[in-house]
Amino acid sequence: MMVNLEWYRTFKAVYQTGSLTAASKMLFISQPNVSQHLSALEAYVGKPLFDRKPKIVPTDYGKLFYTQVVEPLEKLENVETDFRYLCSTKEIPNIHLGTVKEFFQAQVACRISTAPANFVVDFGGSKDLVRRLRQQDFDFAVVTEQIEEKNITYEPILTEHFVVVAHAGLDTRSFKAHLKKNDLACAEAWLLEQTWFANSSDLPVIRRFWRDNFRKRPALQPKFIIPDISTIVHAISHGEGITIAAEYMVKEAIKSGLLKEVWRGAVPAYNTVYLAYEPGRIPADRVKIMHDLLRMQHL
Repeated sequence: MMVNLEWYRTFKAVYQTGSLTAASKMLFISQPNVSQHLSALEAYVGKPLFDRKPKIVPTDYGKLFYTQVVEPLEKLENVETDFRYLCSTKEIPNIHLGTVKEFFQAQVACRISTAPANFVVDFGGSKDLVRRLRQQDFDFAVVTEQIEEKNITYEPILTEHFVVVAHAGLDTRSFKAHLKKNDLACAEAWLLEQTWFANSSDLPVIRRFWRDNFRKRPALQPKFIIPDISTIVHAISHGEGITIAAEYMVKEAIKSGLLKEVWRGAVPAYNTVYLAYEPGRIPADRVKIMHDLLRMQHL
């Protein structure tokens, strides 16, 4: 016998109202249908769920059964309600956005509630986001590198400027003295002595900064590798350590005195953040919504 979800709904309604009549009104079905659903469910589980007295009363097994099914059943009902709302709100478009987490947290989360659209947001790395965009899992992706894919357009959102930051109590006087003498070898040695945090083992941001300023790969091994810049900033600002991060990720912590700006580099290191999508697949009104959300000039 195949179980019917409506049997569970009926069981829940009868249990909560204590009446076949009240349950039938709640479910907009006839009282004989309520009785049929209960009988079918009891036959399926092999136990009586209610005693049919002058007032219907749950058995001990019925009470146990209710505690097991009510929470998942209510969760499913909430999903159905939310989905019906999304489908019925035809004038509001639905946008599925894939984005790098740090950019979303720092630049988008604070104003997404004002966007005239329903959003589903997923986080990931740039390569995986573009792969899923190509598979049409997303309408748009916010990424930190251009990955060549047919029919995908990349529009610049902003330029990230990277800065070396540390906990506020770090003594940087000797480092500043090396920079003043233009002694980059000693400046690099000082940096390598510090306790480093990085967001991945391949050090993409640190390698770029080192290449631009020291013309070599960094000979450092981070003590802590945490795949989230926000968490790294929090850890350093409440403890100690050093990292390289996009300026927009750390400016508030620097302003509030939780972090210290150590160096912007003799040669500023930067990267571009892009909005990626397929123009032939995405309607122009949704593109404008994303442009406005990201504060881009609508083209």
